[in-house]
Amino acid sequence: MATSTVNPRTTSPAKVKTPKARKLTIFLLALLLIACAAAVAGYFLRDYFKSGENADAMSVPAADPIYMTIAPMTVNLQANDRHRFLHVGITLRVTDTKALDHVKIYLPEITSRMQMVLSNRQSEFLITADDKAKLAAEVLAALNQPFGANQPSLKIVSVLFPVFMLQ
Repeated sequence: MATSTVNPRTTSPAKVKTPKARKLTIFLLALLLIACAAAVAGYFLRDYFKSGENADAMSVPAADPIYMTIAPMTVNLQANDRHRFLHVGITLRVTDTKALDHVKIYLPEITSRMQMVLSNRQSEFLITADDKAKLAAEVLAALNQPFGANQPSLKIVSVLFPVFMLQ
């Protein structure tokens, strides 16, 4: 009897792999590995960008404020029983240098509007901090009105009173 030296484990039809099948298996495993790596990277990058948005918003320094100081002015107030006047220095905060240029161009009209708003007050309504805040809001509203039919507003952000003397 002849004995065969063929190992039955290597010759079974289910275990025989051709070079094409081996390449396909390696390709699928590599594709699976890349997909897993991409999923893990996406998970961590999503968290990174989510926290990065908040960090970027906080880490971006705000632009330096731009101020324009107006020469101090003195206006007569509405008289009740005595003559009173207000000596006030005004500083305007604008959004950008373009707005600053517009303020410089319209400075005579700006001072005129400010004098109209300031002189239309009674001294009793300029004593408390709330009264001064209301006055600043009124001046701001008056100055942000367009100066011409086709002109944009001046983009003044706030009105400050570094000098405020009521006599």
